[in-house]
Amino acid sequence: MKPSSSPKQLNYQDVQEQCALWKAQGESVVFTNGCFDLLHPGHLVVLHEAAMQGVRLVVGLNSDASVSRLKGPERPVQKESARAVVLAALQVVDAVVIFEEDDPAQLIEALQPDVLVKGGDYTLEQVVGAQQVIARGGRVHLVPILQGHSTTALIQKSNLR
Repeated sequence: MKPSSSPKQLNYQDVQEQCALWKAQGESVVFTNGCFDLLHPGHLVVLHEAAMQGVRLVVGLNSDASVSRLKGPERPVQKESARAVVLAALQVVDAVVIFEEDDPAQLIEALQPDVLVKGGDYTLEQVVGAQQVIARGGRVHLVPILQGHSTTALIQKSNLR
């Protein structure tokens, strides 16, 4: 059985239009991204804190091919359709968009978020799109890492691969 999609799951064109509409209505747009292969408490902390940084939260989700290139041939554990359904089911998430590239630079440029959020395992200099967001008057927010929670560790511990 294939997971069904959610109205929150948008394609590239639709998410761009939706973000422009939200911004035209005076709502700030927050963007975060990742693989979200096995959703764990560390992911939830980042997503909840990201949602508190503005009015609308858009999550960029790495495609299956992108996850494989970034994490190795055994990943992702879950297909992009399943990962998107799980993210879209979260109340704090307003939109989910799958992107094919290895980083979200093009998507960030297209959406022009007011706030860019990443986990604290990144430095400001490492956050893709940070300089573009800051140059437009936006900001970057780094969320401290919740120690002991990582997808790679979960996979190793559970022998999923």
